Amino acid sequence: MPDLPIFDKPNILVTGGAGVIGSFLCEKLLAANARVICLDTFVTSQESNIDLLLKNPDFEFIRQDINAPFDLDAFPELARFKLKFQGIQEVYHLACPTSPKKFDQFKIQTLYANSIGMRNILDLAVKHKAKVLHASTSVVYGARPKDGHAFKEEEYGAVDLLNERACYDEGKRFAETACATYMQVHKLDVRIARIFRTYGPRMPLYDGHMLPDFIMAALDNKDLTIYGDETFRTSFAYVSDIVDGMMKLMAAAPGIGPMNLGSDLDIPIVDVAQRIIEMTGSSSKVVFEPPLMFMTQLGLPDLTKAKDVLGWLPLVGLDDGLKRTIDYTVAHKGLLGFKAG
Repeated sequence: MPDLPIFDKPNILVTGGAGVIGSFLCEKLLAANARVICLDTFVTSQESNIDLLLKNPDFEFIRQDINAPFDLDAFPELARFKLKFQGIQEVYHLACPTSPKKFDQFKIQTLYANSIGMRNILDLAVKHKAKVLHASTSVVYGARPKDGHAFKEEEYGAVDLLNERACYDEGKRFAETACATYMQVHKLDVRIARIFRTYGPRMPLYDGHMLPDFIMAALDNKDLTIYGDETFRTSFAYVSDIVDGMMKLMAAAPGIGPMNLGSDLDIPIVDVAQRIIEMTGSSSKVVFEPPLMFMTQLGLPDLTKAKDVLGWLPLVGLDDGLKRTIDYTVAHKGLLGFKAG
């Protein structure tokens, strides 16, 4: 006999589920016949990202700050999920502020999300004996290495724990330590996805995120602003590829350790900006401004482990992903955010 009861549909909690990656993840989980509880505060995400999901009887949105104590059993709108009987089977933890232009504004929330919020989610998982996938980040490896090598999961990395970004960079390292400690002490099944730079539809506008701001500027024939210089390079993974990798990681055998998810193709930002200008038929030009605190050059992922263990590699090419993102932005630009002052 199985150790755990088998339910017709798993109950899955997604924190940060109204963000770009989170909303695509919720959508795909519902398509895979799961019941999804989405937690978010819209601090750096948007209600419009989940509008269509709200009509699905297997989806429920809860506006809840993970940094404050909460009990899912106390929400009457979750009665149909039968949490007291079925509990939660899986937790995808993505909640953390990610606004380049509002980084300073949300420093305390970021600090708490990577510490208090992480603890609250891990305690919830212990209560429900749920599997957890923690959305970590490439910044745990530190700055782009001078020799340009791709980061392997075994590398320790190093960041400045006292600098202006430390609440996010060092905070994400602490969050991974919290996951490892709960695995050791509570035997919790936790998977860590180290996600590299991701893009796609539903990204907020005018928030310092390069690609959607490039697209909007190109559509309006305005300058495309790169927060850096001509040497700024990075990789871009399309959101559906990242979601696919996260679900494969959740379904994998336990104990496989952290996993890089991203693109290993290094691309000059100026080339991406010029490509967007061409694809939109714009007369815009590219200009450069000083870097934003949250917008830095990142290293590249070594994807050997993801390929060998998960059978995963990013499939959506940059031109295809840009076209999808441009088409979405054109269709929804009135709903994607307001211009910051």
